[in-house]
Formats: sequence, structure tokens, C-alpha cells
Amino acid sequence: MAKVELKQPIINKIAEEVKDAASVVLVDYRGLTVAEDTELRRTLRDAGIIYKVYKNTMMKRAFEGTEFAGLDEYLAGPSAIAISKDDATAAARILAKFAKTAQALEMKAGVVEGNVYDENGMKELASVPSREELLSKLLGSLQSPITNLARVLNQIAEAGPAVEAVPAAEEAAAEAPAEEAAPVAEEAVAEAPAEEATEEVKEETTEA
Repeated sequence: MAKVELKQPIINKIAEEVKDAASVVLVDYRGLTVAEDTELRRTLRDAGIIYKVYKNTMMKRAFEGTEFAGLDEYLAGPSAIAISKDDATAAARILAKFAKTAQALEMKAGVVEGNVYDENGMKELASVPSREELLSKLLGSLQSPITNLARVLNQIAEAGPAVEAVPAAEEAAAEAPAEEAAPVAEEAVAEAPAEEATEEVKEETTEA
């Protein structure tokens, strides 16, 4: 069997793996220890990202006629590819984070949603939050005013009796002078006839 025939199934497999991918990242993995390589593969797998090591010639053949053909110029030296089917920046984020502790790992380039990016471009994309993080932040910003309103209403409800007591106390204070004046007025009315009677007695005594 010819070598081309032996390679074709692998080429077809690569082509199938990158088909409809949200992103494909080329990686230089030289210098990674066995433990680091094992950890990297596990981390990517847990995130649903395909990570494989292929020969550059086979990847070039698989990329022919696709948007991933723009990666051909970066296919030099040992290369691995990280393929994400859903989250376009997931592979870049994980690889960039992993490279902080495993400095031998490098991102060569990548294709994200049809656009080719070099190493620097991939590093910038790695700083973009995931869709879940963005949705979480958006939800948090939307809930914040509602949460604050609910907190204020709850405080008002808890302080209800005290709040109602203030106007009641003010009304009582305002009404107190009028209520106190009533007995005084009644006393004045009651005392008036007595004073008049006294004057009459005096007049009668004088006349006598």
C-alpha cells in the first residue's frame, strides 16, 4: 500500500475534526515535561477541546481549500492543534493560562471564527471572557438595581412601625396645646359667674 494511501485516513480525520470548528489553535509543545503534557491534555479534554499532535504535512493537506489554510505558514517544527467546536476563545484562554506555569508552551497562531491570528493576536483573544462569564456579568448588572430596590423595600417594611410612629407623634404634639387649652377654657367659663356674683354682693352691701 502506498504511503499516500496510508496517510489519507489521518488527513481525513484531521479535516473532520476541524470541520465546523469555532477555533483551531496551533501549539508548539516542545519542552513540556511528561507531567505537564498530561495535565494540559486533561485540562483541554475536560473543557471539550480536541488536542492532537499531527505532522505538519498532513495538517496542510487537511487544511487545503478551507479557512484553516491560513495556518500553513505557521506549520514549522513540531505542532499540535487544539480544536474548539463551541467556545471560540476557550482553547486560547486555557493555553494562555497554562503557559503561565509551563513556559515552554507557546501558541503559534490560530483561526478563530474564520479569522487568522498570529501569536500576539491569540494572546489578546485569550483575555476575552467566556460567553458564560459575559452572561453572568450582564445578569449581575441587570439584577443589581432590582436587588437594591428589594433591599430598600425590605428595610422600609422592617422599620414600618417606627416610620408610622413618627407622624403619629408629630400629630400628638401638634394637638396637645389645643387639648390642654380646653380645660382652661372650661375653668374660665365656670369661674365667670362666680366673679359676677361677687360684684353683685358688693353692690348690694354698699347700697345697704
